[in-house]
Amino acid sequence: MNAPLRLGPAELTLIEQLKTRGAEAEAERLTGTGLPTRRVESYHYTDLKALLRQVPPLAEAPEEASPPPMRVPGAFQLMIANGVVQTHGSVPAGVIVGKVAGSGLTTRDDVLVRLNQSLAPESLDLNLQGSVDPVIQIDRRIEGRAAHVASSATIYVGDGASATIVETYGGSDEAHVGNHATYLALGKDAVVTHITVDLSSRKSSHFSTNEYHLGEGAKLRTLIIHAGAGLSRTQLFPRYGGSEAFADVTGLNLVADGQHADITMDASHAVPNTGSKPLFKSIARGRSTAVVQGRLVVQRDAQKTDAKLMSQGLMLSDEASILAKPELEIYADDVVCGHGATCGRLDESALFYLMSRGVPKAEAETMLTRAFLAELLDPIEDEELNEALTGVIEGWLLGD
Repeated sequence: MNAPLRLGPAELTLIEQLKTRGAEAEAERLTGTGLPTRRVESYHYTDLKALLRQVPPLAEAPEEASPPPMRVPGAFQLMIANGVVQTHGSVPAGVIVGKVAGSGLTTRDDVLVRLNQSLAPESLDLNLQGSVDPVIQIDRRIEGRAAHVASSATIYVGDGASATIVETYGGSDEAHVGNHATYLALGKDAVVTHITVDLSSRKSSHFSTNEYHLGEGAKLRTLIIHAGAGLSRTQLFPRYGGSEAFADVTGLNLVADGQHADITMDASHAVPNTGSKPLFKSIARGRSTAVVQGRLVVQRDAQKTDAKLMSQGLMLSDEASILAKPELEIYADDVVCGHGATCGRLDESALFYLMSRGVPKAEAETMLTRAFLAELLDPIEDEELNEALTGVIEGWLLGD
């Protein structure tokens, strides 16, 4: 007879919170399985049972909101505070804003997904049609005392529509736990840029799940930036369900002393003639850990798939760890697929060249680091958005 599972404080708190929300089945499930450990393949480098020691109480309604952690001039602003969709002003042409109960994610065997589905009180509901001109910024924050928050956004982009959507995560300087979800569906020939930026406090834990469904001819560009929480994990679940669908899925881990950041992707090419170019970069300094796990699944019917996965790491200290695990799972026989991973330090010859031309060492290192990141930011065409994202990265490079 197996001994009962030993549950830690975080697991016990989560179980009680699930029961409070009436999610008895999920509470029972978590009681039997606990949080994932290294034995769960998709969490092999992010052992939640060990890393998530405490979970604060479920959040109450916020009394006041702090400024957004990143401002995009001219953007249409929406806010989700402590999991609750806030009121908004006038709406741009082509945008319909509403809210629905619960989470918009598809059910899957993942603890963060299941917790979000059980605990998110409501979901921001966006319907986008035509060419949406201003950048849409969804400001998600956790305010007040340390709290556990589950939030959700559901976004539908109509046939032939185009939009740029930025989601920022911040809040008060407390030990929050945030579990956020975004469901984004692209119609035929839709073109979307979706960016998420974690700027929550170093004391907090940030978890996010982004689920993408691409229709025929849809084009998607993503950029995930981890630059805030002490513990962060963003899960990406792209599904290429329409012929000629294509995505540039990109992400960036920026970690310093004591931080652990994880980008995990599980992509499915389901039909013929689709493509993707996932590119993830990590920069680590001090005693920190950056993780990139990428899995590309090419289904049996997905002939002519063109998919290439790359992970690149830059280590700025001897104590830093960058862990990469690319995977290909191919069931079709007429595909062009590949993966690669690199990790190392700044190029010594390039550093020497700059210093020999009178550039101080610290400035030369920063210049080379900027060059390492350039291909993630250069495709962002909106100048003010590009400038705001550059500011986030510059702040991290300068240690702000």
